[in-house]
This record gives sequence, structure tokens and C-alpha cells, in this order.
Amino acid sequence: MTRLAEKTRRSHMITEDEIAVSFEFFPPKTAKMEETLWAAIKRLAPLAPEFVSVTYGAGGSTRERTHSTIGRIIRETSLKPAGHLTCVGASKAEVNDVIHNYWATGVRHIVALRGDPQKGIGHEFEAHKSGYKSSVDLIKSIREIAAMTISVSGYPEMHPESLSRKSELDHLKAKIDAGATQIITQFFFDNAHYLRFVDQVRARGIWCPIIPGIVPIYNYKQVSMFAERCGTSIPYWLTRRFEGLEHDPDTTNLVAAAVAAEQVMDLVDHGIQTFHFYTLNRANLVYATCHLLGLRPRKEPLDRS
Repeated sequence: MTRLAEKTRRSHMITEDEIAVSFEFFPPKTAKMEETLWAAIKRLAPLAPEFVSVTYGAGGSTRERTHSTIGRIIRETSLKPAGHLTCVGASKAEVNDVIHNYWATGVRHIVALRGDPQKGIGHEFEAHKSGYKSSVDLIKSIREIAAMTISVSGYPEMHPESLSRKSELDHLKAKIDAGATQIITQFFFDNAHYLRFVDQVRARGIWCPIIPGIVPIYNYKQVSMFAERCGTSIPYWLTRRFEGLEHDPDTTNLVAAAVAAEQVMDLVDHGIQTFHFYTLNRANLVYATCHLLGLRPRKEPLDRS
């Protein structure tokens, strides 16, 4: 019996009432990308996610696209959007305006992040001269302005800028103490990293939910570049699975579905029942993985349009 078949057998008692999922999308840059995004949203919406988040970049145009996407989600679907918010490239007043606008449009959940340096990962973060200096300061302000659910990031393999695991856990504790309500992890491929991280976080006295971030590998080269930038390791066995498939997208998708299914089912076997999928605006692999988790479309449509 294969590992996937064995995990499927052991997890066959899972029901959709026991599993919770959420999805991350990024705002489109072109009309074609907007079509891809909304096709992904419509494909995944019937699975009734707990929320869907929309990423938020440093540039003003990215921010506007994020707000536009969230507004359309609220107008045209029954999904609950979570808006990303960073400290990058904006004053406190500008960031506070975003918080107020989110609340006014019906957003009740913010993913609060410091954000990547404007010059790119690897460069030193420089706060706006009249902006928030850290995610802790941002979280405190969100908590003062509105009764939001606040998600923050966690790194099973440490943030690339961290000096030590202790300093990183101290910073994570400060974010929770400031008012954050849950942790969403960076994606990972070796579940041992996530399980070890959970143990370390609990030992630090942090008891909020720690949602594992999962990214199905629809394009190995692209995902491996993302992994290198954010400090996520790729096991040799995983590289081997995609070896020789650079020009074979159909087989890549089949392998990716099997890999994602194995990962989430192993986490289910460890008692994890909530998952956050980084969709990269590609729905099919995420949908297939959720199907294997026992999720099925709701009979009533979630689309208001």
C-alpha cells in the first residue's frame, strides 16, 4: 500500500465538519490575471472557507488593487475577506485610514505584517519616517481602532532576518500580547518543522491557534524561488519527485496533488484540523487537496452576483 493510500485509509473518518480551511489570493496586475483570480475565487468559494485573505504590497498601486479586490469579494460573494496590512511605505495616518476603511467596508479581519523591505528581501528594513516601526506597533493600533480578528505570521524554519529562535519567539509573544489573535505560518514542506515550531511556541506561553500554511507546488521552479527567499527548505526527496518535469505540466500537477495530499493528511494524523492555503491564484490543486480532506461544495451557492 502506498503512503498516500495508507494516509487516506487512516484519515477516512474525516468529515467536513472537522476540517477548517482558508485561502490566500494576491491582487491582479492585469486583466488576464484578474480573470484567473476570479476563476480561482469562484472555484474555491463553494468549499466555505473560514476566510480568504488578499495580500498587500508596499507600492500604492498594489494597495489599491488589494482594496478593490476585497471590495468586490464583499459585494459579490458571501466570503469573509481578511485584508493584509503592512508598515511599509506609509505614514501612521495613512495606515490608520486603511484600517478605518476596511472596517467601514465590512472587513473584520486583518493580517498584520511588518512587510518586506522596499528594496527587496536581503536589504535592511527602513520604516517610514512617520510610520509604524514594527508589526507590534501596528497591531496595537489596529486593536485601538477596531475589534478586528488579527492574524500574524510565524516561521517554522525562522524568519530570514532572525538572529536566533529565542529572539523570534520573543517577538512573536510580543505580537500576541499586543492583541494578535492567531498565527498563520509561512509555508513549509517538512511537517517536522511545523510540529517542532508548535512545541516551541507553546513552551513560550503562546496558546492561540497556529494555522499551518500550505502551498501546493503547481510550478516547482517558481515555488522553489519563493522558498529560497523566505528561508523555507526543500527536502531532497521533494526535489526528486519533480525532477525531469520542467516541461510536463500535466504530470507536475498530478505529482503536486499527491504531495499536497500527503502533507495535509500527515498533519491531520497529528491532530491538525485547520489549514491556510497559499493558492497563488491557482485553484485546482487546492480544490483537489480539500476534497481529499473531506470537504465538499455547499449545495447553496456562495456567489451573490
